[in-house]
Amino acid sequence: MNVNLSILFIILGCAFVTFVPRIIPFIVIRKIALPEVAVKWLSYIPVCIFAALIVDSLIVEDESLLAIDWRVLAAIVPTIAAALWSKSLSITVLVGIVCMAVVRLLF
Repeated sequence: MNVNLSILFIILGCAFVTFVPRIIPFIVIRKIALPEVAVKWLSYIPVCIFAALIVDSLIVEDESLLAIDWRVLAAIVPTIAAALWSKSLSITVLVGIVCMAVVRLLF
């Protein structure tokens, strides 16, 4: 397989531009003690991302109205129950994947 040199440079440049903004904050913050308020605020970010992903899949547009996708809700309920019971991200993700697979298989 031949790779055009300009395409290779574009791919490497894209990798660099993607990699650098993700690594620099970790390098900078590593040596700085953040205030307790900032640490508490940052602790909510995973919950916000999770909620945004759930709401994006749960609410669908149906004939210019918003509606709930009941199949997704059927998978979310046991997943949230597993999250509250286990307090483990791995178990929550596994239960969510299995529940969504079962819902898609049945419906």
